[in-house]
Formats: sequence, C-alpha cells, structure tokens
Amino acid sequence: MSCFSPLKIKKSLVFILTLIFIGSLSAEAADRILPLSQIKPGMKGTGRSVFSGNKVENFEVEILGIMENVQPKRNWILAKLNGQDLENTGVIAGMSGSPVYIDGKLIGAIAFSYTFAKEAVAGITPIEEMLALTQKSQEIRLQTGLAQGLIPNNLTQEGLGRTYLEMTSRKNELLSPHQAFIPIKVPLIFSGFSERAFRQFKPYFSQNNFQPVLSVSQTVAQTMKFSPQTAALREGEAVGVQLMTGDLDLTAVGTVTYVDGNRILAFGHPFYNLGPVDYGLTTAEVLTVVPSLESSFKLTATGELIGRVIQDRNNGILAEVGTTPRYIPINIELQDSPTSLQQFKLKIINDQVLSPALVNLGLYTVLSSEERSYGNLSVDFETDLFLEQGLTVHLEDLFSGNLDSATVNLSSLVAAVVYMLKNNEFRDVRINQVNLKVRVVEQIRSATLEKVLLDKYEVQPGEIVKASIHFRTFDNQTKETEVEFLAPSLPPGTEFQLVVAEASYIQQLERSLYQIQEFRPRSLDHLIRLLGNLRKNNRIYFKIVAPKSGLFLKGEELPNLPPSFRNMFTSPRASTTSLSEISKSTLSEYQLPVPYVVKGALTIPVRMKK
Repeated sequence: MSCFSPLKIKKSLVFILTLIFIGSLSAEAADRILPLSQIKPGMKGTGRSVFSGNKVENFEVEILGIMENVQPKRNWILAKLNGQDLENTGVIAGMSGSPVYIDGKLIGAIAFSYTFAKEAVAGITPIEEMLALTQKSQEIRLQTGLAQGLIPNNLTQEGLGRTYLEMTSRKNELLSPHQAFIPIKVPLIFSGFSERAFRQFKPYFSQNNFQPVLSVSQTVAQTMKFSPQTAALREGEAVGVQLMTGDLDLTAVGTVTYVDGNRILAFGHPFYNLGPVDYGLTTAEVLTVVPSLESSFKLTATGELIGRVIQDRNNGILAEVGTTPRYIPINIELQDSPTSLQQFKLKIINDQVLSPALVNLGLYTVLSSEERSYGNLSVDFETDLFLEQGLTVHLEDLFSGNLDSATVNLSSLVAAVVYMLKNNEFRDVRINQVNLKVRVVEQIRSATLEKVLLDKYEVQPGEIVKASIHFRTFDNQTKETEVEFLAPSLPPGTEFQLVVAEASYIQQLERSLYQIQEFRPRSLDHLIRLLGNLRKNNRIYFKIVAPKSGLFLKGEELPNLPPSFRNMFTSPRASTTSLSEISKSTLSEYQLPVPYVVKGALTIPVRMKK
C-alpha cells in the first residue's frame, strides 16, 4: 500500500511545476520572487503603492490564507492590509498591481477586494501567474465576424448609427458586489470632458470594472508627447493606460508590480482581457485619495506617454517602456458661422472593441461641448476614413432635431462604421486617419414631401419626363424643385411606378421587393462600397419600378437575365445562398440632394402609350 495520499501527490506535483517555472526565469528574477508554495497564513510582509504625488510608500500586509482554484487552475493569496489609512479607506481603486513582498521577495500584486468591506481585505495575484504573461504571443489577430443585425435591416446612415447604439447599450449581467471577490475598480480618468458627456458615457465604462472619474491631465502638448527619458519606472509607482489623448484624455490608472528592463507587469487582473493589444502607457501623478463608502479611489493626473501596453490578460497587463502605440488620429473641424472655425485633434487606440466606443465618446463630447446641448440643432457633415492601401470610406449627411439627437446620430454613425471596418469578416483593416468637417446651424432643417406633378402620365420609351417636386419646410415655407428622367423601355400598355421618397421608405420598399431579412457583404471592397453608399437623410430618392421578374442575388438586382442563366441559379441542384426571385424590378434610380432632412413618400403610376 502506498504511503502517499492523493493530496500529497498533488501538492508535490504543484511544487515541482513551480520549481520548473522558476528555473525557466533568469537567475536574478528567480531570486527576487517567493513562490506561492512557500507562502503560509500568518506571514507578514510589505506592500508598495503611491498615495500622494509620485512617492512610493509602504503599507503592512498580513497573509490570511490561500484561496485555491478560485478560477480554473488559478489561486489567490488572501491578505489583510494596514497602514496609510487603509483601515478607513479600505482597498483603494488604483491600487491594482501594488506589489507585496515577504522578506524582500515579491509574492504578487494586490488585485481583488470585496465592495463595502469593513476592513481592507484583498486578494493577491501570485507573481508566477503574472510572469506567465511574458510568454504569451504578441501577435494581434483579427477576430472576424460582424455583429448579427448591424447591417441587414438598416441600410441608411441614421439607421446604422441607431443600431450601433442599441447594440452597445445592452448591459452585461453583473454579479452583486456583496457576493463576489471582484477585481479592484480601476479609476478611469476623464480629462477635458464636460460633465454632461461624462454622465452620458459613465454607465458604459462602469459595467466593465472601471470607476469613471472627472479629473485633469497635463496640457495637450504634454499628453501627446512621447518621453522615453522619463521612463525609469519603479515597482509600486502609479502608471496610466491611455485610451485617448489630445484635446481629450482618457486614461485608466493602476500600479506597477514588476520591472524587468524595459518591461513592466501591472494591475494583477484584466483590463479588458483582450489578449495582444496596443494601448498607450503613461506616467501618472496621484493628486489625493478620495475616501468612499462604496470604493475609495486615487484621483490622478495623466502624465507623459512613455511606452505601450502589449498584453491585456486575466492575470494583468504587460507593457514595454520606450516603444509607442499606433494611435488613430481624428481631426475635427467645427464651423458654426461663416467666421467661426474651430479645430480639435484626438488620438485613440487601434482596437476592435474600444476604437468604435472611443470615436463615439470623442465626437459626442466635442460637439455637445461646443454647441448647444438642447434645443433645435442641425448638423451637416462630411467624414473621410482613410484606410490602408489607398482605400477610403466617405460619409456625408444632415441630421436635424431637438435635444441632442443630431449630435448622437453623427457620433454613433461614425462609431458604427469604425466598428464594421474593425470587425469585418474578411481581413484586418488599418484605419490610418479620420477627418470630420461639421457645419452647425441652431435651427431645424427638415422638410415633408407634399406632392409630385408630372408633365405627362402616358409616355413612350426613352421620352423625357419632367417632375415637379413640392415639399414644405419646418418653418412652413413651400419649396419646389424640378427633375427630369427618361421613360423606361417597356411594352405598350404596361405600367410602371415612380416612387419619390425619403431614405427609410426606399429601404422598406427594397426589403419588401427583395424579400430579404439579412444581407451580408461579399468582400471587404463590397463592405466599403456599401458603407459609402448608405442612403442619406438629405436626399430625395426617385425609383422607377415595374412588374418585371428577375433575381436578387447577394445584394445585387438582376432583372434581365436570359432564361438559361435564370434556370441555372434557380435549379434545385444549385447551392446558391442569399437568392430571391422577384416579381418587380428597379429599372432606374436617381437621387436629389437638398439642404433638408426629408420625410414622406409618394408613388405615381405612369402608363406606356399604346
């Protein structure tokens, strides 16, 4: 009979694996750490963090025990903290990553806590688990696949933006803070943002373990400056993860756990847990600690850019000092009168998940801060998104309304396009720059179609038909414009319809004609064309529709297929997807730009002469 119990064998195996892992480290690194297997309840140690300015100060740590398998194959060290007024503040948001030492050897990082706890009881991520980050692949891989329903039923610019907002506003189901040992909240410092914009976007970030805080940063020139000479970080220093910089700054604050040359480990828990990333790394200054019954936090100011974060994992973040992230520049030109022109410059991180949200936040903040927040407002804009290999997506439209609807529509539209480009199902897309020109008028600019008069209602093929379009503006003025179109080539005695309508009605008409509930682009080029051709508010659309059978295949209408080709596509042996047989076909289509948001739809029947 064996004298070794399964429990002893398991512990021996863990100890052997720990020794192997330590052996794989450099001799210097191995000498600096104390493995989890040697940590016992009752041990006392010292933690390091910044509580004011840039000074790293010590606090006391008492080991309470080991929490085994809190997550698959993950362990935490349970400890009680004392000193630096932690008895009153509890574990402080911003302490994430604060290193803990026993007998001068690093055991891990302060990373977890209970909300509303009466004492500063914290969870420590073992340093062995954090050091494993250095072995992860740094290649950023594209996770392909568009969100279901983002394009298909919203082939207008306004509809696309609205769908993006609905998708991103869905709240995650959060654990009750009273029932879970959760990652310490991360202060997310909003610098340069209005209080209104801060309130608007605070819920989006709060659901992802951030504690949004309105604060200050250094000047724009300083936050955008790369300063590797100031990069001698120490364990226990405050450090920032910068998501946005320029005229606005958005930086999350944590603490440096471990320094090895130009590489640092921090936080001890995930930031967004997105794997290989490319965030900014900055210095940070702690202005003060703000006590709170829910979660005390460090109020900080963002410092200079000194490097980039390259890994965002379950056990913390890994960063390189002395290298720069690749930001997306956003240039905004805002004109609200012939003589008033303002320019704003932002830089946001290049990321599939965060870039669209940051575009939405940045544009909304600039527009809502510089223009009226409530009341009548019209926003006329042009946007160019410059991609790699000379590709460009051009957007232009007019949004008009009261409250902040025009501003929301614009910012969410650009965010939705960025989301679709960054999350396309074909290949990785690099956005090199976004330029936005906005013209703002403090009045409603909308119009309603009233009637359409033709100079003839019986025509011959190819004959020119004149149409007089009458619409009424928001301020009760009657406007009239004329257009011409060519009568289609149809058999004598047949009838076609001239549809004159707003963008959303044309979209509904096409969904009915083509019997489609879902549409997906065939390629990246097709996606770019689709985004550039989304129907616009400030257009009157003219569509000539006639009873003519055909096919709708992968987003293209095919009304004049020879019978042999048609049979090939509709044969039971064919395996073509996204195919619909149609009884009515679009023979031609026109659009008329107008300086109004157009509403309404009219259908006029026209007969071919016998």
